[in-house]
Amino acid sequence: MSTTHHPFDKALALHHSDIRVGHFTGTTSPDYWNMVGPFGGTTAATALQSVLQHPDLLGTPIALTVNYAAALEAGAFDVQATAVRTNRSTQHWTVQITQPGAGGAPNMTTTATVVTAARRDTWGQSDMPMPEVPRPETVERMSIGPSGVAWINQYEMRPASGGIPSKWDDSLHHSETRIWLRDAQERPLDFASLAAMSDMFYPRIWLRRAKHVPAGTVSITTYFHADAAQLAEVGTGYLLGRAVGQQFFNGFFDQTAHLWSEKGVLLATSNQIVYYKE
Repeated sequence: MSTTHHPFDKALALHHSDIRVGHFTGTTSPDYWNMVGPFGGTTAATALQSVLQHPDLLGTPIALTVNYAAALEAGAFDVQATAVRTNRSTQHWTVQITQPGAGGAPNMTTTATVVTAARRDTWGQSDMPMPEVPRPETVERMSIGPSGVAWINQYEMRPASGGIPSKWDDSLHHSETRIWLRDAQERPLDFASLAAMSDMFYPRIWLRRAKHVPAGTVSITTYFHADAAQLAEVGTGYLLGRAVGQQFFNGFFDQTAHLWSEKGVLLATSNQIVYYKE
């Protein structure tokens, strides 16, 4: 299935430059806009994509950490991916995303680290089974997103539990969400889209307190637990996502997330630290 014209692939389109090895240019996409900047998942996927397109790539991703220093502004940006060390089975990368600042000096918006690895066949087992939830076709689909949050419309989301509060009444609740999700326009799953989907869960404090406070991801780490063949097997099917908050303290909290295939294979886990304001 061709993905050439898919909105996600357009958003992630990177062009090699002649400045140096690993240097790319790209442009933000209005299809994945999120109020003041791009959806953080697409920014994370862009950082990963620069490594996946690097000519010196070894293996496949196992870890991605993205630090959001500032929101990307609408328009062009630069990406630099650098392999800082290559071992026999692992490779370590740094990624920087910049835009022109005052006087033409580069303005750092995003830093990231990526670890890739040449996997080998070993014993394996999952100690994190998929929760029992209704089948996706029996769960009501979320309506389109609010004005200025275009990225939500690019995904089909069916919350089995822990949906966005219907009443913002400052009441206390658990912070867990269980949700079926996939691209709204069919697209086979790959590492870039899996990275983006790892950041699809709204701030847990909104659910925990039923209060719509300002919040934004500061840093997210995603671990990949599948190879390309397993992602290809998922195809355009649903993923089950589970997200829950852990500790809310003095303006920051962390939330963890898991993503399983419909067959119950754990594909990725993530943890992020989120800023919030009263």
